[in-house]
Amino acid sequence: MDIGFLVAPTERSGDLAEIARAVEAHGYESLWIPEHPVIPVAMKTGFPFTPDNQLPEHYGRWADPFVALTVAACATRRIKIGTGICLLPEREPLITAKVTASLDFFSGGRLIFGVGAGWLREETEVMGANFGLRWKRTREMVEALRILWTQKEAAYQGEIIRFPAVRCEPKPLQKPGPPVLLGAHGPKALERVARTYDGWMPLVRSAEELRESVEQLRTLVRQNGRNPDQLQISPLVDPGENGPSREELKAFHAAGAQRLILLSQATVAATADGRAQELIDRFAPVTERAKGI
Repeated sequence: MDIGFLVAPTERSGDLAEIARAVEAHGYESLWIPEHPVIPVAMKTGFPFTPDNQLPEHYGRWADPFVALTVAACATRRIKIGTGICLLPEREPLITAKVTASLDFFSGGRLIFGVGAGWLREETEVMGANFGLRWKRTREMVEALRILWTQKEAAYQGEIIRFPAVRCEPKPLQKPGPPVLLGAHGPKALERVARTYDGWMPLVRSAEELRESVEQLRTLVRQNGRNPDQLQISPLVDPGENGPSREELKAFHAAGAQRLILLSQATVAATADGRAQELIDRFAPVTERAKGI
């Protein structure tokens, strides 16, 4: 089983190149960077991942994920680099196709494109998108990106995303493009993954919770005429104090996961404020426990 580590890079995080090298040296398979382009000062939407629904302050300090992943790619040779997650409704498709393809090409085909529709209405709207249509825009963005990544003369005519035939190069090194994993939860998320995406990266509390969802997902994937064995299942799990035990890793693998991404609100806050190296060291034994699973 593979183990990924997520870092929220800010001006207080420290040397991102050194962090990326430490992730690689300690045996992690992948490094993940989240995205929030802006945080509206007058936001009213409650944060769904803390008991008091208050957004942690560091969310407003995150660096651009593609710049951060470029730094990480230049500092390493082996680890995969992933967006965890990229907020597609808040982006323009042509520039997004260019930056993702360029990053995949120059990194040697190491990009994993984790995407989502977002939960913060005020952010989505200030970035110019319709919050109520964010899921449709996300799907159309993915469809358009795949055309831009693969076709010499790429055009797309959706209900929201539209552009005439264009050249968009370089193409990604991975063919037909970087795997696109959806970060989302609930029955609708499973239906969306089954129809459109290359994998799923949910927040989960236990292997049993994951197992039940993956069983449903595999059925939906078959109903959509796709092969469920080709899906990447990469749940984000709270590592606690010392990371998952070998028994827990085995349980997650049996539930369908090929990769675990270590993430909690506490670890994200710690990486944002300069403690990434400490956590990379602390959870490094997990990469040893995961070998052979």
